[in-house]
Amino acid sequence: MRILAIGDIHGCYRSLKVLEEYVPFTTDDLLVTLGDHIDKGPDSRSVIDWLVAYKLQGNLISLLGNHELMMLAADKSDRHFEEWMSWGGGKTLRSYGLSTANDQLNDVPESHWQFINSCRPFYETDSHFFVHANVYPHLSLEEQPRYMLYWDRFNDPPPHESERCMICGHTPQHDGVPRSVGHAICIDTWAHGGGWLTCLDVQSGQYWQANESQQTRNALIEINFYRVKKCGRSACFKIKFSL
Repeated sequence: MRILAIGDIHGCYRSLKVLEEYVPFTTDDLLVTLGDHIDKGPDSRSVIDWLVAYKLQGNLISLLGNHELMMLAADKSDRHFEEWMSWGGGKTLRSYGLSTANDQLNDVPESHWQFINSCRPFYETDSHFFVHANVYPHLSLEEQPRYMLYWDRFNDPPPHESERCMICGHTPQHDGVPRSVGHAICIDTWAHGGGWLTCLDVQSGQYWQANESQQTRNALIEINFYRVKKCGRSACFKIKFSL
């Protein structure tokens, strides 16, 4: 079984559909989407439709991002609604054919609210853990504050005490290339801003990318090893292009 991580989709449905065929995804794969499925891009509704449908037929783990949190908060208060609008929520409403008025959130399909509410704060395997933004290195995933999980930037984070590799998004890599610091990899490659949507096979290091112009490319993150702070060996990744 491959474990495929998908970076911040941000409403880029066309890129997601191209990746689905380009990789391609199979029912034997586990897909982990890293949050920020919505906002900023052109078609958040179709992205959520796709995720809801895929979850019925395949293995899908979806994480909460700060944009899902803002949409949930926008449904509770006018102040949070205005904040969400300033972060790209208007494009999400328009993808539903709705105006940018807070009472229009009532017309978002219930299945979409259920999906967003079902998203997880993190996911972990024996060798990797997946979060939207970042973590404190000395705290377990269960102890992480919301700010770290959903808002903190990817700025050369130190290794986590679990000695597992972190896979995250949130901090856009404007050059379109996943950023690796060995024990952590950020795969938000700015899909909504003219960059690429990235899908990473976390075990092999292969990754595939698509953009809204329906272009594709792929590359390899070379797997090496390094000694961690206490003992044992853990996967370390460096970018190696194979374009």
